[in-house]
Amino acid sequence: MGKRVALVLLCLLLLVALGCGGKQAAREETLEEKAQAILSSMTPAEKVGQMVMIGVRGETADEDSLYMLHQYHIGGVVLFDRNMKTAEQTRALVDGLQRGAGEKVPLFIGVDEEGGSVVRGKDFLPPPPSQKELGDEGETTKIEASASRTSKELKKLGINLNFAPVADVGESSRAFSNDPETVLKFVRAAAQGYEENRMLYALKHFPGIGRGTVDSHEEVSTIDATAEDMAARDLLPFQTIIDEKQPEDYFILVSHLKYTAYDKENPASLSRAIQTDLLREKLGYRGLIITDDVEMGALSKHYDFRDIGRRAVEAGADIVLVCHEYPHETDVYLGLLEAVESGEIPMERIDASVRRILLAKLTHLSGEPQKES
Repeated sequence: MGKRVALVLLCLLLLVALGCGGKQAAREETLEEKAQAILSSMTPAEKVGQMVMIGVRGETADEDSLYMLHQYHIGGVVLFDRNMKTAEQTRALVDGLQRGAGEKVPLFIGVDEEGGSVVRGKDFLPPPPSQKELGDEGETTKIEASASRTSKELKKLGINLNFAPVADVGESSRAFSNDPETVLKFVRAAAQGYEENRMLYALKHFPGIGRGTVDSHEEVSTIDATAEDMAARDLLPFQTIIDEKQPEDYFILVSHLKYTAYDKENPASLSRAIQTDLLREKLGYRGLIITDDVEMGALSKHYDFRDIGRRAVEAGADIVLVCHEYPHETDVYLGLLEAVESGEIPMERIDASVRRILLAKLTHLSGEPQKES
């Protein structure tokens, strides 16, 4: 009799355990199923719009900005000082943009709040120290705390994506250090600070611009380091974060520099060898790839905007960032849509990017619980 009771109890315990595991699996499947359901309901024009992130003019969600959101189904907006005068005004702008995007898919709302010389809203946001200043102090707890404070301040405004931390290894005030192990340690601390507050962040500028000598805002720069040197120095912070972090939690922003070890012809933002062969396949990255602003001189002086979006997506980008002029933003969108409608870019390729975008948005922007590691 005792053995029979023990067997029944064991069976019950197994059923409870299996039930808990089933619930966990169902929760994770539900997130992916929701993304797939939204994806299946979208037109090609809506899908392409999710793959473009734009800047807007002015301090309110005005007729022009709302037209861009409605007409081109834009998936994200990046804010600058031209948009941010007070905390109340910025929050109202963000709320207006989110309402204008509709209920189907919320917007990524991004900002460059790195610290030091690259900050926004200085009149009402406490500016973080530069990464070099934090790096020189050498305390990971301060770096984590700075990222955490920044996250909280941005989230009060409705901003859900910070284009930081800089993961470059170099002497710039924007970099933590010229030592790759130190940069990795501090990037890891910053990432922890963002993740504590469920703030999306972006590692930049892949595969590393610490060796660059020309400002990409003006012109393209070429890096002649070997693949071995790049792997030991520049790629180390990116590779380790990729190995350690959940792909839905962060972006990787790709630079406009040329790296002859990987691709002698194309800048990273237009290079399949760098975005797909290196970042996706060799390093194993499964999250979102976004270009640096394609209006920078490194691209805009050499390529037509109608071609840039197509070339970036063919290379592997999920999101094309166009920060300033509505005509340029329109051309990037239309060029990409034309490539999709003509079959030059297969719908399967677009669906892969939009699925990643939707998973990140469902995880961070809709109140869904994050996946457990």
